Amino acid sequence: MQKYFDRELSWLSFNFRVLQEAINVEVPLLERLRFLAIYSSNLDEFYRVRVASYIHVLRMQKAQELEPDLKIKKLLKKIKRTVHKQQVEFGRIFNEELIPLLQKEGIYLIDQTKVNAAQKKFLDNYYQEEILPLLKISDLSAKKNTFLKNKGLYLTIETLAKETGEKGQYLVNIPTDKTQRFIVLPSKKSEQVIIQISDVMRLYLTDLFRDADISGCYSIKITRDAELYLEEEIDETIEERISSSLHKRIIGDPSRFLYDEKMPKTMLKDFRKKLGIKKNEVMPGGRYHNFNDFFGLPITVREELEYEQFDLLTHPKLNGKTSYLDAISKQDIILHFPYQNYNHVLEFIEEAADDELVEEINITLYRVAKESRVCKALIKAKINGKQVNVFNEVKARFDEELNMEWGEKMKKAGINVLYSFDEIKVHSKICLIKRREQKKLVEYAYFGTGNFNEATAKIYCDHALLTKNPLLTKELNKVFDFLMGKAKDPSFNNLLAAPFNMRNQFEALIDNEIAHVKAGRVGKMTLKMNSLQDKSMIKKLYEASNAGVKITIIVRGICCLIPGVDDMSKNIKVLSIIDRYLEHGRIYIFHNNGDEKLFLASADWMTRNLSRRVEVGFPILEKSQRAEIKKLINLQLRDNVKARMLNKTQSNPYKKSTAKDKVRAQFDFYHYLNK
Repeated sequence: MQKYFDRELSWLSFNFRVLQEAINVEVPLLERLRFLAIYSSNLDEFYRVRVASYIHVLRMQKAQELEPDLKIKKLLKKIKRTVHKQQVEFGRIFNEELIPLLQKEGIYLIDQTKVNAAQKKFLDNYYQEEILPLLKISDLSAKKNTFLKNKGLYLTIETLAKETGEKGQYLVNIPTDKTQRFIVLPSKKSEQVIIQISDVMRLYLTDLFRDADISGCYSIKITRDAELYLEEEIDETIEERISSSLHKRIIGDPSRFLYDEKMPKTMLKDFRKKLGIKKNEVMPGGRYHNFNDFFGLPITVREELEYEQFDLLTHPKLNGKTSYLDAISKQDIILHFPYQNYNHVLEFIEEAADDELVEEINITLYRVAKESRVCKALIKAKINGKQVNVFNEVKARFDEELNMEWGEKMKKAGINVLYSFDEIKVHSKICLIKRREQKKLVEYAYFGTGNFNEATAKIYCDHALLTKNPLLTKELNKVFDFLMGKAKDPSFNNLLAAPFNMRNQFEALIDNEIAHVKAGRVGKMTLKMNSLQDKSMIKKLYEASNAGVKITIIVRGICCLIPGVDDMSKNIKVLSIIDRYLEHGRIYIFHNNGDEKLFLASADWMTRNLSRRVEVGFPILEKSQRAEIKKLINLQLRDNVKARMLNKTQSNPYKKSTAKDKVRAQFDFYHYLNK
């Protein structure tokens, strides 16, 4: 009997839930288009990271003349089949549903065959000035293995010479990296007409190849391995290794060669060989690639085409307050993003930077905004004479360069910047401020489930606790002592900290629920996370289910646990919510015979989080704040609009409901907080 879903196939099931939002006719039109862009962006990263890692293993085995791992080969085939099936649906939604619906709204995404005389006149000038100077033509008959840029878009062109009939094969870059991809054309006032740069290029192909007839023109794209494989450079510091390895992403091995499925097989084979692409790296797609660019589609937005806009809420305990530190002195404050204004966090750190009584600021940074107010406040704090210690995780994938850039700026300002450890990532979202009050050093703490990033805070659902409770601040000191090399194996009574006590404490909390059931009492737990992959924790959940503990899991992404199986997971229900915001907060509630234990955390139940990362989980102790978190959880459990039930077949059916009233957790929680 299968005990676990495969991690990669489970992730593809999650990405299909994203695609479901593009399929859903009740989602506003432009939001459906954006969900296609999210799906595409997610899939691209999946190929750059996960699929690329498997291909890398097979290449290494071949180089060492070892037998290829058959499990990996079978998995790659399953991935390819699953993705192809999803992309067929992707193409159908875009071409057969969204394009006609856009046209009904007076928005036309046209190709070169629909350009009228006035638009052609406009494009004649535009092409000559903006596009032609950026084009590079590669003659593939003259050379082999022309290098394709990662995520670069190209037209493959086959020609027949007019005089000799000789076949020519060429590659032309689509320069979306240097100019705009979407061009707004002259049109009636009531219409918006948009053409893609690749279709403009098709319009003028005969100018590029005057001595030949065009027999074929199709778009392609390549995705390259994004892993840095840092273990290969063992004599440098971690930041030196990352800095010297970033170029690998530019030249990494191919993991996916995406082509227009209308390309003839013989032409595909010719181009594949000349570009050095292996057969197992080839994936059919549509006419256009890099759908992530559709986030920037230049459409004049109308309210009915998007979700209703929410006004950012001010926390009632912070509204009108001149000092965050004074407010936190009176009581703990819990924040919920993106519903409540993330400026509360920024202003809290900025106040600490300016406050004359603050002596020290300690913080961990995993992903920050490009123009980070957090980093700027930390630099200001140092200028104001405070001790500032920053643990800057430079191994945050795809943010390494930005993190190092800010790290150098902070170091130049005199901040004590500590970089990544070799073996573990620091993924916690914590800040500790030390303030001299009446000759005593008083500590203020920030615990979060999401990054110190004001950009992503607009779309990520996260939670944060501001507190001066010494039960928590004293233990947070231990985390920073470890990060600064002052403690090797800290112990905790209140915090759940990985890789120290978090796994053991979660297991103990599950065992406690099992014990309650065996004693004839109620045992239940509600767990909310992004991903559930760790087999040891899943086994523990199966054990609890078999003992009679009622378990409900809300998971956004990967779920390797198989729910609802007799003698294994009969008492486990799993649901997933995909809506306008990205669910990112981790919440763990254990019934404990009515004396509930409730934790928020930066960690999912993945092996990497529990064993190879520094993570912090923190208890919510105040009754009113626990009620807020439970209100959110209860709304999500009752959601009958955006919740899917995860089942044995990973088919993602929307949750069935007989309730007359619709419950949409994200919208309803906003309205709850607004009251």
